[in-house]
Amino acid sequence: MPEEIVGRGWSFPPQIGPQGGIALTHERNEIDQAIHIILSTAPGERVMRPTFGCRLHDLVFDPNNSHTAARARRYVEEALGMWEPRIRVDEVHVRQGTDGQGSSDDANALLIEIRYEVKATHDQRSLVYPFYLIPEE
Repeated sequence: MPEEIVGRGWSFPPQIGPQGGIALTHERNEIDQAIHIILSTAPGERVMRPTFGCRLHDLVFDPNNSHTAARARRYVEEALGMWEPRIRVDEVHVRQGTDGQGSSDDANALLIEIRYEVKATHDQRSLVYPFYLIPEE
């Protein structure tokens, strides 16, 4: 049944599958990939759909502080509410974080944790979307 609700499509980013064809998503990760596409697309990037995307990219040069985190949270909630009708966003937490690699970029990363429910199946899910700010010179 989840296949009927979610459907199938190309994986993101597009890649070659194990049998040499285009890799397809499966019902479990298709919504996660759709969320990544929404959050990684800036409004105006798509010619035929100029309002599609998330305003996170407006924050690239902002300092990594609570004000920027609050704006990121609002932008994510607005974008997912507008562009992903298959889910209900329960919570969005934004924090300064690490990428798990101990890199020097840690202080410039916003980790956006999204907890959501698939409306049709009531499946509770979460994902973390890393967003990197460009530090001041």
